Amino acid sequence: MTDPFPLPHPRRALLFPGQGSQFVGMAVDLVEAHAVARARFDAASSCLGQDLFAICSEGPPARLNSTDISQPAIFTASMAVLAVLEQSGGSHLLQSCATAGLSLGEYSALVFAGAMSFEDALEVVVARGSAMQQACEAVEGTMTSILGLDLAAVKEALSEGQRLGVVAIANVNTETQIVISGERAAVEKAAQVAMELGARRTVELEVAGAFHSPLMADATAKLEPLLEQVQIRVPEVPFYPNVLAQQVSDPVQIRDCLLKQVESSVLWAPTIAALVAAGLDEVIEPGPGRVIAGLLKQIDRRIPTRSILGQESVEEILEGNAS
Repeated sequence: MTDPFPLPHPRRALLFPGQGSQFVGMAVDLVEAHAVARARFDAASSCLGQDLFAICSEGPPARLNSTDISQPAIFTASMAVLAVLEQSGGSHLLQSCATAGLSLGEYSALVFAGAMSFEDALEVVVARGSAMQQACEAVEGTMTSILGLDLAAVKEALSEGQRLGVVAIANVNTETQIVISGERAAVEKAAQVAMELGARRTVELEVAGAFHSPLMADATAKLEPLLEQVQIRVPEVPFYPNVLAQQVSDPVQIRDCLLKQVESSVLWAPTIAALVAAGLDEVIEPGPGRVIAGLLKQIDRRIPTRSILGQESVEEILEGNAS
């Protein structure tokens, strides 16, 4: 049988964060210390039509957290980390056996894998953030995390909520951390039933709307013509999309997955399970926050994750001291 993870060793994956990982002050030290990081933010500001670095460094938090800003900000921060690592002698750390991203993070993963150019991905990410923000403003929606129930039980709760409106599985983060998304009344009903079925607790998320649900249909429609024009190449690093949780290399199929993921479930736990089954033994998380690291601890504590948020963590990982 062909080894799905050939050299290099350790069998490392680069996994990229998505929306929710942003924070005021992210990437500031990288931009101040490295011209290549500044160049990434300058390009993003030009595409966005706003000073993205100023928003990242100064806030206010409400502006950074808006979908149309947070998505290009997170993507650009991840790209800045990669650029700094490459320029600082850390190319060996980017020798990876696989890559994936948490929702928005798929665009970072595809640039890293050589399947999309930074410029093309940036254009799509800016359009994606704007389209999803508009969809949130058009229809009131919400998201709730269900803790302590497996997927089958959550689906049972969902069937009750769907009597009142649209509600769907948005994220399978771990086996017992599942996020539902949709119209408020339907989500609240499903969460109530989940508690009756034995959920440990439910947590309504502070989000602009119902991401990864049918309520994002308008965003999908706006994104489709742009994605059709973007060049996507065969990834140089095995790429695992959210909607399938298995390796995909065909550019046509990758494009289809990017379009579907706006309304579809993020199958994160199944993606990690597929990587682990193939021999994964180390993860690097380039970008803001430690969301990927936190989820990995809940999915499989045996897999060490090194998060690279800024200049200090770049220096640590180059010295071999990052944990």
